[in-house]
Amino acid sequence: MLITKTYYDIPTKLDPNGRPIRIFVIAPNVPGYPNAKFPGVEIYQVTGPVERFAGQIASNGYVVACPSIYHEFEGPDPIPYDAEGTDRGNKYKIEKELAAFDEAFRATFDRRVLASFCWFATDIHSGSLGKGKNDDSLIRVRNGELTGKGELVMVFGKQVGSYSQREYDGLPYFSESQDTHVPREGRDLIRRTLEDANVATTFVEVQAQHAFIRDEASKGRWDAALTRSLFSLLLETFERTVGRDLGERVDDGRKIEHVC
Repeated sequence: MLITKTYYDIPTKLDPNGRPIRIFVIAPNVPGYPNAKFPGVEIYQVTGPVERFAGQIASNGYVVACPSIYHEFEGPDPIPYDAEGTDRGNKYKIEKELAAFDEAFRATFDRRVLASFCWFATDIHSGSLGKGKNDDSLIRVRNGELTGKGELVMVFGKQVGSYSQREYDGLPYFSESQDTHVPREGRDLIRRTLEDANVATTFVEVQAQHAFIRDEASKGRWDAALTRSLFSLLLETFERTVGRDLGERVDDGRKIEHVC
C-alpha cells in the first residue's frame, strides 16, 4: 500500500509559551478512493528510524501520527542519536510537565485509545518522568484507571550477562547488569502492578538490549530479525483491536472454562 507524508502544527495548552506541537502524519494512499478511512496509531518522536517504522505501519492500513514530543524546548527537528542529543533528551524528560507525557505511554489512560503497544518504556517503574520526577502512572494503574479499558502490550529487552545479587521486598534475587534502563525489579514491578489491577496486558521480554528496533545510530544494539518478529505482534494487536469496528465492548460476565 502506498503512503503519504505531511505534518500539522496543532495548538496545545501544555506549552506555557503557546507554541504548537508539530505532528507528522504518515498515512495510506489509495488512489481512486478519496473517502477511505483508516484507524490511527500514535508513536514517539520523529527520527529517521521512527519515520521508517511508521511508514511500515502506515503501509498496512493505519494513519500514524508522530508528535515532536519536546516542542516546549526546541523546534520540530529530531534530536540526534549522539552523546549531546542523549543529554538533551534526558534533560527534557525531567523538565517536561507530567501532564504533557499524556501524549506518550500515559495516552493509554485515555478512553479513546483502544490499544497501546509500548517499546521499552523507561522511567515508569521509577516514577521519575516529568518535571519534579513525580510520575504517578503506576499509582493510577493501582487506582483502576486502566482496568476495563483498552489493551496494552509492553516489550522490554533484557540481556543475560553478568549478574549481581540484590534484595527487593525483603527477598534476594539476581539482576541483569548489562541493560540498566529498566532492570529486572522494574519490569517485575510494572508487570505485577498491571496484573494486580486486572489490565488486559501482554508483557514481552526478549533477549535484546534497549532500543533494539532502532536501525540507525543504535550503538550496536539493533536486532533486525527480532524487530521483524515483534512487528508481526504489533500488527496482530492493532488488527484485532482497532482494525475493525466491533462497537463498544460488553462484559457478559462469563468465565473461561478450564479445559485440559
